[in-house]
Amino acid sequence: MDEFLKREIILDNYQNPKHNGSTTDSSYVKVNMNSKSCIDEVNIYLKLNNDIIEDVMFDGEACAICTSSSSIMTDLLIGKSKEDALNIIHNFYNMIDEKEYDKNILEEALVYDTIYKQPNRIKCATLAWQGAEKALVGDINGEEGQE
Repeated sequence: MDEFLKREIILDNYQNPKHNGSTTDSSYVKVNMNSKSCIDEVNIYLKLNNDIIEDVMFDGEACAICTSSSSIMTDLLIGKSKEDALNIIHNFYNMIDEKEYDKNILEEALVYDTIYKQPNRIKCATLAWQGAEKALVGDINGEEGQE
């Protein structure tokens, strides 16, 4: 993907994040994620209906990378089965870790395919994804955040 287009997608998802908001609806699983090394703190709200992700939202205070990555992730996961969503998340992690991954399922998340070149930004790009994974596997009482 062209570097100019990557920047444009990241900026658009930062300035106009999709699915940004919160809810007190008890049918949503809420996971709080925060980075101990920067300002990023996001809440992920995920609603499953018969193993299909009906809705995902996020809110909090975060940098441009974290906010845009959260926005892209929510848009990508809505409507997917739990299994497909976990596959997408694991492919995203593989991309970040420079491992083999399926480009065809990551869509706009491909803008982070070179984030590994900036190790201090990896946390920003993956924080919401880790929260969604915790919500999907039921690890909402596990250790929150990351080093």
